[in-house]
Amino acid sequence: MSTTPAIQSHTSEPFRIAPLFVNRVWGWTNLEPWFAQTAHGDPIGEVWLTGDDCVAETGPWAGLKLSEIFAEHRDPMLGPTSRGESSPLLIKALFAREKLSVQVHPDDAMARKYGFPRGKTECWYALAADPGAQVACGLKPGVTVVRVRAAIADGSLEQDLNVIPIAAGEMIFVDSGTVHAIWPGSVILETQQNSDITYRMFDYGRPRELHIEKSLEAMRLSTHAGKIEPHVLPDRTLLLDAEYFRIERITVARSITGAALRATDEGMPRLSYLFAATGSGVITGSFNQVSLTACGIVAVPAQVPDFTVASLGGLELIRMVAK
Repeated sequence: MSTTPAIQSHTSEPFRIAPLFVNRVWGWTNLEPWFAQTAHGDPIGEVWLTGDDCVAETGPWAGLKLSEIFAEHRDPMLGPTSRGESSPLLIKALFAREKLSVQVHPDDAMARKYGFPRGKTECWYALAADPGAQVACGLKPGVTVVRVRAAIADGSLEQDLNVIPIAAGEMIFVDSGTVHAIWPGSVILETQQNSDITYRMFDYGRPRELHIEKSLEAMRLSTHAGKIEPHVLPDRTLLLDAEYFRIERITVARSITGAALRATDEGMPRLSYLFAATGSGVITGSFNQVSLTACGIVAVPAQVPDFTVASLGGLELIRMVAK
């Protein structure tokens, strides 16, 4: 007999999600103080917070993967006007001890050409950054496709990248087609389309597959990528408002209602996620209380009962809204 928890269609309360730790050759061996997790073997580079294989920790759906929840409950999770059927956002925390590969992601059209449902536009929010931390985002003006191909071959591609400094609290937009790389020195909260299609152009001699032809096909010489200036509103800071997602930073002094959180959603019920960048809190309503500790994340379905988020001290939320 199956031991999978039954899904009840009438429930759509906020629920906490268990993180999924993913090994990467460029990652950390110990994620403290961010997560109480130590690598046993290969380093940990990514913590998937909303991946399809991530599991609900609380509520009636506890024990189910997000892919199962979205498949069975599209409307409560996404709202009746959603453009898709599955989880739209993949949210990760990235821990780079070494340079990541120089890479590029396809847009929706190219992804579908090769049999994938969507491309990958993303953004990076710096949870922390050492002095002098940098990332590479886009190509320098005047760089051509011919030059990129030659630079891949001779190992000089890094010289053609647009390198920008990054500090804690800053947001960088990386739309599909942008050649980019994350370098050590920062801890990044990445929000992206729910796609893990990556075409590596250059990998610093690591024995991993490169995808040169597809990366050149996906690459655009000029994109909208770069650092985004925050827009301060009365009750929050708008970090980014893009085609697939909106990202907000909200300091919860005492408490905030779900209605107040959704005030920027223009009356359209949307799926959102609440990530505790610092501090801790609790979410209460007509359901069992959900605790939220630092680096924890809660899914807030599009169709959800009234709720309140109360701070237990120092709670700063990053709110990620699917569009």
